[in-house]
Amino acid sequence: MSTTDLAHGLFRILETGDPALATDVVHQDFRNREAAVSPTACAIPGPPGVLASGAWMRSAFDDLRFPVLGIASNDEQVWVRLRMQGRHTGPFVRFRDGALDQAIPPTGRDIDFEQIHVLELRDGKVVGHEAVRDDITMLGQLGVFPPAPATALRMLAWRVTGRAARAAAHVTAEAAEAASLLQGNPGHSH
Repeated sequence: MSTTDLAHGLFRILETGDPALATDVVHQDFRNREAAVSPTACAIPGPPGVLASGAWMRSAFDDLRFPVLGIASNDEQVWVRLRMQGRHTGPFVRFRDGALDQAIPPTGRDIDFEQIHVLELRDGKVVGHEAVRDDITMLGQLGVFPPAPATALRMLAWRVTGRAARAAAHVTAEAAEAASLLQGNPGHSH
């Protein structure tokens, strides 16, 4: 695959959860520097972690898309400028050190904001990922920053009633289930 195909493939995996594409695009030693705010399964090395990351994002955002605006590359890295788009229909749960940090109840609002991703390449596959994201714009689109009073009250109510913890447990299980599609699978290529 060309570097451009690898970049498009990685974001297609996040959109679709395609395990076959994950084994074609993602190196077994893949590490995601951005996994710190996601369920622990997203930090699993290799294709399983990427599948978990996609499941985590798709659980919060329907019609998740990553239209690419530009790509630049050399033999070891690809830089991708894109937009993250979707509709916030499920709880968007963020984590810190594997524990619930914040749960944003579904708002039904659309998100559309820019990101820049740096992908490290090795052996014709993606082996590393880090991103510069405009999370402030996304949180503004969701009514979280600056906090809209109604959103702030819903987030507080979710935390107090345990819905935030249940949402975190649910999305953690979904991410782990997606990762397990390839873990221990004899067909998983190395």
